[in-house]
Amino acid sequence: MVGHEIPLSVSWEEDRLLLLDQTRLPGEIVIEEQVSVEQVWRSIKELKVRGAPAIGIAAAYGVLVGMDLSNVADFSAEIRTRTDYLSTARPTAVNLFWALQRMRDKLSDCRELTDRESWAVLLEEAKKIHQEDREICRRIGELGRPLIKENMNILTHCNAGSLAVSELGTALAPIYLASREGTGVHVYADETRPLLQGARLTSWELQQAGIPVTLICDNMAAHLFSRGRVDMVLVGTDRVTANGDVINKIGTLNLAILANHYSIPFYVACPSSTVDMKIASGTEVTIEERDGQEIRQMAGVPTAPEEVAVFNPAFDMTPAGLVTGLITDRGILRPPLQASLAETFGSG
Repeated sequence: MVGHEIPLSVSWEEDRLLLLDQTRLPGEIVIEEQVSVEQVWRSIKELKVRGAPAIGIAAAYGVLVGMDLSNVADFSAEIRTRTDYLSTARPTAVNLFWALQRMRDKLSDCRELTDRESWAVLLEEAKKIHQEDREICRRIGELGRPLIKENMNILTHCNAGSLAVSELGTALAPIYLASREGTGVHVYADETRPLLQGARLTSWELQQAGIPVTLICDNMAAHLFSRGRVDMVLVGTDRVTANGDVINKIGTLNLAILANHYSIPFYVACPSSTVDMKIASGTEVTIEERDGQEIRQMAGVPTAPEEVAVFNPAFDMTPAGLVTGLITDRGILRPPLQASLAETFGSG
C-alpha cells in the first residue's frame, strides 16, 4: 500500500485472484474474488480494474483463473484461447496485449511438462509481471522525484496512482516519494468526465496518503493556468507510440494544448510496457468508444435526453510535440522523442 488506507488494486493470494472493484470507490471498498476467465474479462471491460499496468497484471493472472486441469484436453490450446479472449476486453491500453503475449510466449517452456507443472510455470510468469511493475513504479518515482520542487502545484488527470498499478503509481509515484521525503507539494485533480476517475479515485487516494489535493472540474484547468496556479502537468498514459505520441484518458490533449500555450511543463509518466515501438504514431491506435449512457447519466440518474446522440471516446492522442518529457523506468526522455525512444527502446 502507499498509505495504510489504500487497498491493492490487484493481488494473488492462495491461488486466488482478488481485484478491488474501483467502480464502487470511494463509497465502498469491495474486494472481488475472480472465479472465471469470463469474470476477469468483465472486470476489465467494466473498469472494475483499470489503469494500463493493472489491467495487464490482472489479465496475466486471469489466464489461469478457474481452469479445471482435470478437464483440459490441450493445455497450450486452452491458454491461447484464453489470451485471445481476454485481449478483446479493451482495445487501447497496450499493457493488456503485452502481458498476454508474455503468457503465450512462456508456453514454449512447458513443452515437456505436465499440465499442472505448466500451470505453475505460467503462474510464476504472472507473478514476475506483477513484481516487475512494482519495481518499475518505484524507478519511475525515483527518476521523476527531482522534478518535484518545494511548494509546487501539480495538475493531474484521471488516475495514475497506486490504484492503476501494483503500487505507488506512475504519474503519482514521484509525488508520493517527494512527499515522503518532506517536500511540500499540492495536487490539482481533474474530475475526469464522464466516469470521474479523478474525483472518485485520485482525490480519494491522495487524501488517504495525506497529500494536499484540490478537486476541479475538467473545464476549470484553463482558468488555473491563466492565474499562474499550476507549475507542472503530470499524467500517465495507456500507450506511447514510436514517434512519442501519447494515448491517454480523454481530456489529456486539452491539458497539453493549454500547458503549451502557458509555457508550463507537460510530463507523461510511463512504464516500459506502455511504450509500443511497433506502432509508428498515435493516429494508428484504435481509440475505444464506450456506451453513451456513461454521458447521458450520472450515477444512474439521467442528466440528458434519453435518446440524444452521444460521442464517447475513452482516450485521446497528444502529439509528441506537446510533451516536455517522458518519465520512464529507463530515464526521462526528452525531445525529439522519436529519437530518444529509438535510442532507449530500439526499433519496433
